[in-house]
Amino acid sequence: MQMLRFLYRKMWNNRWLTFSSFIGLLVAVAFTTSIPMYADGSLKRVIAKTLEEKSDGYPAGSLQIRYQAASGEITDPKELTAVDTYISQTVPSQIDFPYLTYVHAMSLRNSQLISEKSNNNPSSKRRQMSVGTQSGLKEQVEMTQGRMFTETNSSDILEAVVSEDALARNELRIGDIYSYSAASVNGNKIWKVKIVGAFKPKQAASSYWSQGTDSLANSLIVSETAFSNRLQAEKILLSISNWYYAFDLRELQASNLSPLKNALNRLDIQLFQKLKNTKVDISFAQLLNEFSRQNTQLQALLFTLAAPMLAMVFYFIVMSAKQSLERQRNDIAVLRSRGGSTKQIIWIFLLESLWLGGISLALGLPIGYFMAKCIGASNGFLSFVGRESIPVDVSLDALAYGGAAVIIAIISSVIPAVIFAGASIVGFKQKLARADQKPFWQRWFLDVFLLLAVSYGWYAFNQKQLMSFRTGLTTDQLQIQTLLFFIPALAVFALGLICLRMFPWVLYLIQRLGSKIMPLSLHLTLLQLSRSATAYFPIMLLLILTLGMGVYHSAAARTIDLNAVDKLHYQYGTDVIAQAVWDGYSEEDGSTSGAGSESENPIIYTEPSFETFRNLPGVEAAARVLQTTAEVYVSGKSVGRGSVMGIDNLDFSKVAWFRRDLTPAHPFAYLKLLGAYEQAALVSTAFAEAHQLKEGDLITVSMQQKNVELVVVGIIPYWPSEYPDKMPFFITNLSYLYDQMPLIPYDVWLKMKPDAKVTPLVEALSAKQIQLSSVRDVRNELITEKQHPSKGGVYGILSLGFLVSVLISLIGYVLYWYFNLSRRVVQFGILRATGLSRRQMTGMLLLEQIFTAGLSIALGIGIGKLIGRLFLPFLQSADGSGKQVPPFRIVFAAKDTNQLYAVVAVMMLTGAVLLLNHIRKLRVHQAIKLGEER
Repeated sequence: MQMLRFLYRKMWNNRWLTFSSFIGLLVAVAFTTSIPMYADGSLKRVIAKTLEEKSDGYPAGSLQIRYQAASGEITDPKELTAVDTYISQTVPSQIDFPYLTYVHAMSLRNSQLISEKSNNNPSSKRRQMSVGTQSGLKEQVEMTQGRMFTETNSSDILEAVVSEDALARNELRIGDIYSYSAASVNGNKIWKVKIVGAFKPKQAASSYWSQGTDSLANSLIVSETAFSNRLQAEKILLSISNWYYAFDLRELQASNLSPLKNALNRLDIQLFQKLKNTKVDISFAQLLNEFSRQNTQLQALLFTLAAPMLAMVFYFIVMSAKQSLERQRNDIAVLRSRGGSTKQIIWIFLLESLWLGGISLALGLPIGYFMAKCIGASNGFLSFVGRESIPVDVSLDALAYGGAAVIIAIISSVIPAVIFAGASIVGFKQKLARADQKPFWQRWFLDVFLLLAVSYGWYAFNQKQLMSFRTGLTTDQLQIQTLLFFIPALAVFALGLICLRMFPWVLYLIQRLGSKIMPLSLHLTLLQLSRSATAYFPIMLLLILTLGMGVYHSAAARTIDLNAVDKLHYQYGTDVIAQAVWDGYSEEDGSTSGAGSESENPIIYTEPSFETFRNLPGVEAAARVLQTTAEVYVSGKSVGRGSVMGIDNLDFSKVAWFRRDLTPAHPFAYLKLLGAYEQAALVSTAFAEAHQLKEGDLITVSMQQKNVELVVVGIIPYWPSEYPDKMPFFITNLSYLYDQMPLIPYDVWLKMKPDAKVTPLVEALSAKQIQLSSVRDVRNELITEKQHPSKGGVYGILSLGFLVSVLISLIGYVLYWYFNLSRRVVQFGILRATGLSRRQMTGMLLLEQIFTAGLSIALGIGIGKLIGRLFLPFLQSADGSGKQVPPFRIVFAAKDTNQLYAVVAVMMLTGAVLLLNHIRKLRVHQAIKLGEER
């Protein structure tokens, strides 16, 4: 109890430092737990999508176990009962998920069914059918003729029902009795089977019938009780026994994957031990492996992206703990010298860390839940939308990761306490005398080695050596090389350490150059910084790391987002591409055909009304665009095939997506040239350079057995929807092409109004007798891409990492300066007593902030932009595709930089307020006293 009371007093006396450590722990736990929560929620979304897609055939959670007896093999009834009990009772508990359907079906081998005389009307038809039973049949079928069999059948005649298909196919009649030969141990037994009813499924789409109804066409289905009794009493040879489950996997979590896979993998062994020839016929183990692979990939990607930010959070925790220990170091030394054991001192700090860790874990989980929701709502960098959120829950994985974060933070904060606890008051004073020695990373040149490693990493990326390592995540929507976030983080750290190594030299150089002319406040600032430069290294490094990585991550997210959007816009060229069905007929035989039919004779097409497209609801502008291939001739010689695009230049300017840097001049200038000359054509740069073409040269394209002569009026590298690396392109006037050759179908490019839907457009066209063969909407593609779990996770983690870095910078800066000023009260009092004015002291401390925090902020932003320029270009080849079309752009958004500047302004303003407040409250008679600084 006394120790707890002492702990409470110690934490209260250092409440602000305790609070800063708690904030760091809270952020670490929340950020760490949000990743498995989001990955688990994404897994549920993938599972839901998979379940939706697998609506035909076997459901996604299907498990089928089959026993098939060998020819002439006797099935032991006890073993059959044992395996049936195991499958019906133990297997569901091992899977530990609810099941939607359970079906147990047994059947004998096919045998000839012979009809007895009934109403003097014998049947001579030969029938091969089997007798079997199926659990749960009564609840799943609707009787169409007759009635259902009775469960207890005391007579020698078995009652059976058949499907309607079996009734018609085998020419069976309700009420007839048939003889069935059942193979047994003692020879064949003749069963009398009476058809008492016919049925049809109530819901054919139910998972109960997922195995199909074809087998029912040759089956006589009797009650389970009667079948089992006959099987045992007459020692009948069972042919097949099937057990089928359809498990509901909608609540599947990442923590369930491993035990569920183990349970499925053990099934075959356990089944064979109970009854030979029993095995798993259909399983969802492969589906679980795919889920596990996607979940592992996503978590690995997100943790790799979050690792630098988590490292900064832990560094902040260590810095806060060390700052707290430095403040209490004298107290620790006094306790040690007065008989306190090292174990007791360590236990006090460990107990404090455990208490803070427990509270941070309890509060961090709901905050992590909120962060995971934010990641799921991410629509881009620092962009969150209110779409349907992912199903996030607190899982065992989240608790494990949160506990691991707490343990790492506790170890990081307690280790310095262990070191300090072993020091006496004498040792403490000796260390104070050597407080200005260089930190270990400078003595061991760790910064230089890190810089060399980073340089090699950049070289390896430049030579595409690291691209061969499958350390990234690759999907249809996203290609991310995770080393492009890990190595730049090391680069920021290494450059930050190099700058800190040079910091004392910069101070010395300024002091030497301006020693005779600098004012007193600047001289005192340089003197203070030069004497205790290492004391400022922690906060300077924290600011460099947080701001540098914040700048890099924001640029990376913006770059990934912008280039992905640009690729889709360039691929489509506009918002919506509609292709109408054109009616056509052959000129010779008069037969009609659609737009896509093939014929040896030329087809004359009837053009649908283009004006209809202009007046559609939600359409802002429309343009006719013909895209086809043609044989190209230069100087009368064939030079291969090329892509020809025919456009109406004015309409095209209203619908097409352009990016200003894709062409040497503004795209409208080239469209204006097309309008000035009827035969004008724009030619791809690569083609023009390969054939030495210039403006004014003639080329010929051959289409529809017609030669069309074109005049080169512009040479351009890119054009919407055209890929010059695959095929050279030629842009010309559509009206001129139709003057030279027969009419052929074109696409209609539509510029849509904001939030306009495609469905009303299709309905309006259908009402006017215009059918569409295809509609492509780039907006749907953009939504699908942004909603992909991996892409949303990348944007969400980078956005939260950016916000966390800003928060850590602000808190770390404020707390550091608060305790730095508090620790130097005696020094300030002495300076005031020796005649330094408040104005001079204020100037001195402001300069101190500029030389430390201001320089660190400038270095952090500068290093972040430098690292971005060096490493972000490698993002375009992260998928191994090399050069991107359209050209890759690196983006440093002014919005993000302005947000950083706003945070910096708040930080500096807060520091100035703290500074002025301390100086205003300073009293010389209170500052100059016996005792020591705290």
